[in-house]
Amino acid sequence: MKVRIFDTTLRDGEQSPGVALSPENKLNIAKKLDELGVDAIETGFPVISEGEQKAIKMITQANLSAELCGLARTNQQDIDAVVDCGLKYVHTFIATSDIHLQYKLHLSQDQVLEKAIESVEYAKSRGLQVEFSAEDATRTDRDFLKKIFTAVTKAGADRIDIPDTVGYSTPQYIAEITKDAIEATKLPISMHCHNDFGLAVANAISGIQAGAQCAHVTINGIGERAGNASLEELVMALQCLKFDQSWETNIKTELLYEISKYVSKLSGMPVQPNKAIIGENAFGHESGIHTHGVLSNPLTYEPISPEIVGRNRWFQVGKHAGAHGISAMLEEYGIQPDKDQLKQILTKVKLIGETGKHVTDVELVSIANEVMGDSKLKRLVQLTGFSVSTGIGNMPYAFIKLNIDGNEHTATDYGVGPVDASLNAIQKITDTISEIRIKDYNLASISGGSSALCEVTVKLEDAMQNTVSSKSIGEDIVITSVQAVIDGMNRIMLKKLVKQKRHNN
Repeated sequence: MKVRIFDTTLRDGEQSPGVALSPENKLNIAKKLDELGVDAIETGFPVISEGEQKAIKMITQANLSAELCGLARTNQQDIDAVVDCGLKYVHTFIATSDIHLQYKLHLSQDQVLEKAIESVEYAKSRGLQVEFSAEDATRTDRDFLKKIFTAVTKAGADRIDIPDTVGYSTPQYIAEITKDAIEATKLPISMHCHNDFGLAVANAISGIQAGAQCAHVTINGIGERAGNASLEELVMALQCLKFDQSWETNIKTELLYEISKYVSKLSGMPVQPNKAIIGENAFGHESGIHTHGVLSNPLTYEPISPEIVGRNRWFQVGKHAGAHGISAMLEEYGIQPDKDQLKQILTKVKLIGETGKHVTDVELVSIANEVMGDSKLKRLVQLTGFSVSTGIGNMPYAFIKLNIDGNEHTATDYGVGPVDASLNAIQKITDTISEIRIKDYNLASISGGSSALCEVTVKLEDAMQNTVSSKSIGEDIVITSVQAVIDGMNRIMLKKLVKQKRHNN
């Protein structure tokens, strides 16, 4: 069975505290969603502002393949705003639970019923496809919920949506009211589940198993409070887990990680490392037992292949590391220690790990060079010029000159501080030359006093999703930060070079 994916990143997702997308960014995300293969995009809430209307009009004029929808309360002004934006599809809602009726709307059930009917009839008179939502459906009196769904169906609604507005339902109960809605309306049913108790995806799946045909979701699960059902989790669960029947979507799953990063960047909402499917650690391994198993057969400790969702697996070394994982990581740099050397490297790694620290890729390679007596590892990136200027009343700026594989590159950029300016300047060069991005930056002080040492750890990623972690220690935060990035660049470019050589051979 085909499940319809209704994406509300641009509406419910943007309602996340602290998120505000410009019209241009909303258009760019809409294009990415269309490329991903979503069936419908909730473009926004037209009546709330002129900027919102501008964004929606830009999206409606972009010739996208997905159906485009706008949100509206049950009044003519909201519905007219949807029409004025060029949309042909409205998602109209009114709260139906007793707590909303008493404390928010100050209306009776009969008054709410009347408003719902009138809005659906008016929207249909304006030529719109209508999806009706009973806000807070899972806390609504069950008989009244069936009554209002029946009434809006008679008024001409095309679809019914069941919102679990505060994530209050269980999978068992949401399945029951989904069956109620199907019986009362015979219309396509959508699930709109929030994640306040961590059950959004489970509830959406339960509704689908009960006969719903559509799920409202957001990229990375962003949304108000604890967020919405996560698109990537729902889609992969439907595709990969065992159910009584098979489910399909139109989503191009290999694009999931790419759009996750894109939305995270534009929204300013980082993805937690341990998030399913698209979290940084979702395909990362440190434990020696797990690493050995994955190297023998990835399915031992991975439920799906990372490539399916546009990812690569990666290994971290630390106190839980094993010889197989370390050997595999060094192999990526063309380093092949013998059995005794590998044992010595593992011992040194574990000693560092016992102090509570992770061993970066650069440190691992350095340890291997020390044990193997080989310090001739090629440096493809050399820092040949560097200056930074800062002061009261002046925005900090930095000048960087890099020699990358024999070619000189320079850049100047500004930042909120000297470190930010320096990393921005480096990023300017790497964006155009080697497509290396600085993914993570951490600063720690490791000694006290006026001459305190700082420890900078960075994580870099290239366009092929090769990742490298690097650490540098020094007295000057700016120089130490730059050195950590340069060391990481050398390792990630070496890793890429080794892969290219193997591919050519």
